[in-house]
Amino acid sequence: MSNAAVLVIGAGPGGLAVAAALRRQGVASVVLERSDDVGASWRRHYERLHLHTTRRWSSLPGLPIPREFGRWVAREDVVRYLELYTAHHRLDVRTGVDVKRIARAGYGRWVLETTAGDELAGSTVVIATGYNHTPVPPSWPGVETFTGELVHASAYRNPEPYRGKDVLVVGAGNTGSEIAVDLTEGGAARVRLAIRSAPHIVRRSNLGWPAQGTGIVVRHLPVPVVDTIAAAVARVEVPDLSAFGLPRPTTGLYSRVMQGSVPLQDVGLIAAVQARRVEPVAAVDSFDDDGAVVLADGSRIAPEVIIAATGYRRGLEPLVGRLDVLDDRGLPRVHGPRTSVDAPGLYFTGYTNPISGMFRELGIDAERIARAISRG
Repeated sequence: MSNAAVLVIGAGPGGLAVAAALRRQGVASVVLERSDDVGASWRRHYERLHLHTTRRWSSLPGLPIPREFGRWVAREDVVRYLELYTAHHRLDVRTGVDVKRIARAGYGRWVLETTAGDELAGSTVVIATGYNHTPVPPSWPGVETFTGELVHASAYRNPEPYRGKDVLVVGAGNTGSEIAVDLTEGGAARVRLAIRSAPHIVRRSNLGWPAQGTGIVVRHLPVPVVDTIAAAVARVEVPDLSAFGLPRPTTGLYSRVMQGSVPLQDVGLIAAVQARRVEPVAAVDSFDDDGAVVLADGSRIAPEVIIAATGYRRGLEPLVGRLDVLDDRGLPRVHGPRTSVDAPGLYFTGYTNPISGMFRELGIDAERIARAISRG
């Protein structure tokens, strides 16, 4: 393993795409994966999930997603595709290898320390551990008084355990909103959706044209221009839900993207809100002494279950925190085909959340990284 030209950490779509691109450049690599299978994060996602990007624009380099998987690829088919991709490109993936720390071993050399106590050495390392790596637990004041069930959205699989229950979903991103819809369709007695900032809602597809296509077209335009276009499109495509407790956002769509928040693709939320099957409420502020949820508007509610879609951290600090390659948000300062002058041979991929589609950008990144590595 230590004789491979490149060590890739993470056997998700980003790491596999890099390994395949390197193989086409004639560069040997080994992919290190802490779980037992490729695509581990996709295996853990909730069952309802589909790619929010089209099959056509989500294929990784060197192998199209099979047509039979449909336009919007289901979670289990994403997993199947990643397995097919690994086999098709004959990638060398070593599972059960959990890299806990990367250290310098002289200029241009790296040592990877694993939780098993092994050390792997190489001149080039690509880190692709994923954008949604470490769940962020809720930290509301007084949450310890809550006597119901509190789970992070990462543990949610399907609505069956919540049939007939009063559920509060916290967080109106794509995950929280889709889980709220899933709950209503799966028989939850009541579903409320706690919202801190009104999301930008976009139709997944309009007259056959996917929202991803618009994201690809506008992503390099100036932020104010995209904000103006998006506001005009929203007034036509998305009904005003203010009367239902979900007002239009006051900040621009692309301005919000630049702050790390992608638009919410509608996969049933608009209809569920209009039918009052999903009830938007104010953000969670705290819990009172009796365990009731205190909302930002001062009201109190007492759900049986809280599902916290409170996001993820990239979780890179234990791995590379000592190398001074992360910014104050825990994101790589240098991304894609470039490496830091202080950390030559250390690449990062998959740590942005683009409106043009994560899989698409991972594929582009992979080919650029592979070319940079092959040039030496």
